[in-house]
Amino acid sequence: MELSKYPHSVSSGEAMAGTIDTDDAGPKGQGTGTLGKAVATLALVAEAEQPLRFTDVLALSGEPRGTLHRQLSHLVEEGLLDLDRNQCYVPGLRLLKFASLAWARNEVRLLAEPHLKALHRMTGETVHFAVLRGAQVVYLDKVEGRQSVRMYSEVGKVSPVHCTGVGKAALSALPDAVLQERIAGLEFQVFTAQTHATAAALMADIATIRREGVAYDRQEHEDGIHCVAAPVRSGDRSLVAAISVTAPVYRISMQQLVDWAEPVRAAAGNIDESLRFGLGPHAGAPL
Repeated sequence: MELSKYPHSVSSGEAMAGTIDTDDAGPKGQGTGTLGKAVATLALVAEAEQPLRFTDVLALSGEPRGTLHRQLSHLVEEGLLDLDRNQCYVPGLRLLKFASLAWARNEVRLLAEPHLKALHRMTGETVHFAVLRGAQVVYLDKVEGRQSVRMYSEVGKVSPVHCTGVGKAALSALPDAVLQERIAGLEFQVFTAQTHATAAALMADIATIRREGVAYDRQEHEDGIHCVAAPVRSGDRSLVAAISVTAPVYRISMQQLVDWAEPVRAAAGNIDESLRFGLGPHAGAPL
């Protein structure tokens, strides 16, 4: 529905930016510099759903065995990776510290935080704040509901855009040309019987979202969980995000979500304003 416990924030310690490695290139899209390769290896381990053995990382990375062994050794020495009791690689405590600091000091999150908490006080349910990145949204903050319910969402975790309230709301804020290009590249993985499985279905939903100013996740990502969401934009639209109020269907009716639509829109508008004044003309990285 709506991210590892923290957003990934990495540093290799010994890698030097701009140094060219003479070994064969790694995975597609990976940089050829020493730093880029080390970061790519770190990301493989940090983003894996379970701890990886050396042979797993080797198969996924495409790096030569010797190069990969040196990278992993350096990352372990720097505390960015650890070896567990089964000799599998896992994120290190230093990486978690970096990620925690990045989250705590993130300017966008800090500007949005008071508005998320105000919405939480009004509804009592879980409030999410997520940023659009490609075909996914990254959960930047989450205020837990008063009655805890297990959900997929965690701060730092990513979710697909086509079946989440925050994802669809964020898509609705994109210019038409960018939206068309983004949707053309989606895979439309089906999670529940309600998941949009085609571009046409998603586009029809986005047309409605643009008219109403809010998006609904009608159990499209997780059975038993639904939400109401609204888009958030920086002044120059270099950053597109969304907020949502999420709740279990057994406790909160669809009509209640509809009743919360206006407060969610208003909170999104307040965040818009905070971002404009707080971040200035250049609010974020390219979408």
